[in-house]
Amino acid sequence: MKARPVEKSPGVNLYEEVANRIQSLIKEGTLKPGDRIPSVRKMHQQMSVSITTVLEAYRLLEDRGLIVARPQSGYYVRHILSLPPAEPTSSTPPGLACNVDISMAFRINTVLGEPGMIKLGAAVPDPELFPLAALNRLMGQVMRQNPEVCHSYNALPGLEPLRHEVARRLMDAGCSLTPDQILIVNGTTEGMYLSLRAITKPGDTVAIESPSYYGLLEILQSLHLKALELPTHPREGLSLPDLENALSQGQVAACAIVSNFSNPLGSCMEDSKKKALVEILENYDIPLVEDDVYGDLGFDEMRPKAIKAFDKKGLVLYCSSSSKTISPGLRVGWVVAGRYQKTVEQLKLFTNIVTAAANQLTIAAFLANGGYDRHLRHLRRAYGEQVLRMTQAICDYFPPETKVTRPTGGHVLWVELPPHFNAIALYQEAYKRQISIAPGTMFSASGNYRNCFRLNCGLLWSPKIQIAMQILGELIANQDYDTTRLRPVFLA
Repeated sequence: MKARPVEKSPGVNLYEEVANRIQSLIKEGTLKPGDRIPSVRKMHQQMSVSITTVLEAYRLLEDRGLIVARPQSGYYVRHILSLPPAEPTSSTPPGLACNVDISMAFRINTVLGEPGMIKLGAAVPDPELFPLAALNRLMGQVMRQNPEVCHSYNALPGLEPLRHEVARRLMDAGCSLTPDQILIVNGTTEGMYLSLRAITKPGDTVAIESPSYYGLLEILQSLHLKALELPTHPREGLSLPDLENALSQGQVAACAIVSNFSNPLGSCMEDSKKKALVEILENYDIPLVEDDVYGDLGFDEMRPKAIKAFDKKGLVLYCSSSSKTISPGLRVGWVVAGRYQKTVEQLKLFTNIVTAAANQLTIAAFLANGGYDRHLRHLRRAYGEQVLRMTQAICDYFPPETKVTRPTGGHVLWVELPPHFNAIALYQEAYKRQISIAPGTMFSASGNYRNCFRLNCGLLWSPKIQIAMQILGELIANQDYDTTRLRPVFLA
């Protein structure tokens, strides 16, 4: 692409002139979806403007939703979904409390990390999306500056610098907290485990979304708790009338949900619904464990409020971490347990005493130095682009009757096929081809969603992923159902 030098028009910033020039090339079809646009340095030379001007222009085009940045690669014209697929409707679980069996989830989860596997099953982000160089530099720095702290047991609640930064960041989620109200833990999963253990006893029933994150089901089984799956809408989240009906019958001891951009549906409650949920819980004095690990990952860059923001009686035990935004390997999370804080702190002490100091200080330094907001803007755009591309691939390669969710944040998609379809059989066939998916039964205590599966959109788009999606589409199209043997059969 050749570009003539750009001149500033009266009343228009120079970077806007550059952005408008590129936008016209996209509109006219000179630059098509997926095309790489010239590098910042090349555009600086072609248009005879400063590098700062080009960066501002590209940032404006990102804000307009026309281009997307990819790590170590450059800027590309954003894909726009041509024909949105149908969406799944609200789930209809059986409405009975049941024991949890996670044997299938455990069996499948053990293979998701095998070398060479295209990980469309595990909800893991691409390592290239994380600020690895900055984190490595910061970790070396904090260990040099705090050698004794990093190699010693630290205070049970966690180190104050991190708790201070978490409290500051949670203001964006509508929460007014002090560092003393925050407990540092080893990731969201430990936070959920400690919280549920603090508010329940074996045999209790916990109300959950349906489908629900299988990690939560694993926790329920380990604590010998029953699960009551409630109807859940792919966009709006948990059904409050069904929850209130269950609470009125006195069969629920606690609730546990993923509040923002849930896993696996991607649903996000509106603020008014979150407020109504807390009011219902307060009426029955029932605690809720909130998993908000995806809360910072809204595509429109507007951070939705946490359910905790509406909690006035300390009934909401808020759990989150840096695993989906900064680093899953550092295992740094936090809990705001409200009236159950002392109990959760004691359980943390009994479980593993404290969280590693070096990891805490590294995350605290990254949150404090201003890099997090820039990183988050890039991450949100990358996830939004990848969800769009995966959805387009579903439209291109999967049968026309396929339904798929339309999340506004996070990085997972929920795929629903006709009732006769068997996602376990698809998983088995895909596994032979080094492709992992997460079958729907992993996300249900009652064994529902055999015709559904979850796809991970956290990996950077590549020809390898495109081929994997095409293979999945072929396997789906070739699956027949042998009614005499009542098991799925794949036809060549």
